[in-house]
Amino acid sequence: MNKELLLKNLRSIKDFPIPGILFRDVTSLFKNTECLKELDDTLYEMYKDSGITKVVGIESRGFVMGASLAVRLGAGFVPVRKPGKLPAETISESYSKEYGTDTIEIHKDAIDENDVVLLHDDLLATGGTMLAAYNLVKKMNPKKVMINFIIELEDLKGREIFPEDAQIDSLLFLDGE
Repeated sequence: MNKELLLKNLRSIKDFPIPGILFRDVTSLFKNTECLKELDDTLYEMYKDSGITKVVGIESRGFVMGASLAVRLGAGFVPVRKPGKLPAETISESYSKEYGTDTIEIHKDAIDENDVVLLHDDLLATGGTMLAAYNLVKKMNPKKVMINFIIELEDLKGREIFPEDAQIDSLLFLDGE
């Protein structure tokens, strides 16, 4: 993986969405063809032999690489969204994040016990969103669940809130500042 290319093109925005937060904006990677291809190829190589049957993308930046990876792996794509955005019956989970609380939902029939699931999102900060998604998926009793992020903010220690046996992979490790 060409980390230098990705880091050079990653945009950081101070005080977004609230004062004191340094927001790592992966949309600057998505708009760059070289970066997008680098992300796509790297993620595919990481998971091509994992038997993944469903990629679950977290709203909304997790949809970009999640859907692309699902296509390349020959897997289905499942969106996790904010309340009221999914049309069929859902299950939900509320959680705390670094600047408030929120709720996410998944279709009740999205995952089954035969699935090998990869949860994907752009960034691991404090981990609340992904832990909620992980808990939702685990309620559906899939064979296996893996977690992936493009960026992990190591100093925020979000990884520590997950169970010890959770398989978590990140492409880039940065500080939260």
